[in-house]
Amino acid sequence: MKIVKKKFRSWMSVCLLAALCVSLLSACGSDAKDNEAQDGKVTLKFWTIALQPTFNDYFNGLISEYQKSHPGVTVEWSDYPYDAISNKLLTGIASGNVPDVVNLNTEFANQMASKGALADLGKWMSDDEKKSYFDGIFNSTVFDNKAYALPWYTGTEVLFMNTRLVKQAGLDPKNPPKTRDELNEWSRQIKAKTGATGYATTFAARMFPVEGISILNDDKTAAAFNTPATLALIQKMQGLIQEGVLVKEDANFDKQIQYYSSEQTAFEIAGPTFINFIKTSAPDVYKNTIAVPLPTGKADVRLSNTMNVVVPLKSANAEQAAEFAKFLTNATNQTAFAKAANTLPSTKESIKDSFFTENDGTLESEAKVVSAESLDKAVDYMVGVPNAGDVNSAIARQLQEIFMNGKDPKQGLTEAEQEVNQILSQN
Repeated sequence: MKIVKKKFRSWMSVCLLAALCVSLLSACGSDAKDNEAQDGKVTLKFWTIALQPTFNDYFNGLISEYQKSHPGVTVEWSDYPYDAISNKLLTGIASGNVPDVVNLNTEFANQMASKGALADLGKWMSDDEKKSYFDGIFNSTVFDNKAYALPWYTGTEVLFMNTRLVKQAGLDPKNPPKTRDELNEWSRQIKAKTGATGYATTFAARMFPVEGISILNDDKTAAAFNTPATLALIQKMQGLIQEGVLVKEDANFDKQIQYYSSEQTAFEIAGPTFINFIKTSAPDVYKNTIAVPLPTGKADVRLSNTMNVVVPLKSANAEQAAEFAKFLTNATNQTAFAKAANTLPSTKESIKDSFFTENDGTLESEAKVVSAESLDKAVDYMVGVPNAGDVNSAIARQLQEIFMNGKDPKQGLTEAEQEVNQILSQN
């Protein structure tokens, strides 16, 4: 089951709808106040994404435990498909019938926060509670020192390598590349000795922070990526494509699976869920695959794919909702869910559990341990970016034009900068 998707493609169109929140919120006011029923009982509506029926037992038990320790509170759990929850949420905001705790990915959470649609959970959290999460992951939804989401289950990318191709090229898989430059050098040698390309990727804004290039300026009011360093990075990638180090295609996750499964590429940068696909589609390739720490760029970070929980600003029970959100994402419950779902927790204490440190020799275990070890360097590449979906799309369009259609890099960067600045000016 794909618990954490590498990309939530179906949600990108929804980001265009988020502007709806502006008019809705101006009509409803700016602050939410707890509105307990006169009899002292509270019902919290809790929405998740694609977790039923696989995890019914886990959540039913969790909710029962919470209700016992919080007399008068009832949690109603509803689960929706990826394509449905965003529209359902926006419709609820429009009608004033909002849920209390909602499961969102980081990009959409940022989008909703930038439109003023989410409550600041930080005012109900102690410093110790804030510090219990990995810093880079927790800070991905913090704006102006306000925490608009609590990180939940997550995943970090690792490097999968085809040891047959690597050995055929005269390289030692026991001493894998540590940096992106070393990975590219390995890919050159593999291309020369085997004919296989190094790896496939998507052309998106995520390539900037890996190399220490800021997407926006410090106060998030303007684009900051149109620099000589960015131009040099793009020109370098153009050279890698010409050399056969990179596949000349804006390859989505499904396409990357195809390339790796057919041994057209020797490496894959992905989360552990990638294993499920090659195990089914290419068992021989699966047997020759190992997982190693992802080589880092100049910023020495690794990107995370995190699911969060948020409290809509118009929740009638915001404080109780925040309490449930903290319970759901505390170290004990994150550890339990990560074990049940084979994901990673976003809490520092959880990762000390032997489940995340012991390797039984299988590829699945190997990837899990390597991925867990990367959490201290994990960041979301859209950290604190308002209108994250629109900004990402604007940059991606120009990068695709540059790499796929030969557009002049300087012109592409300038046009991307102009479009991003226009997007930000609408806040």
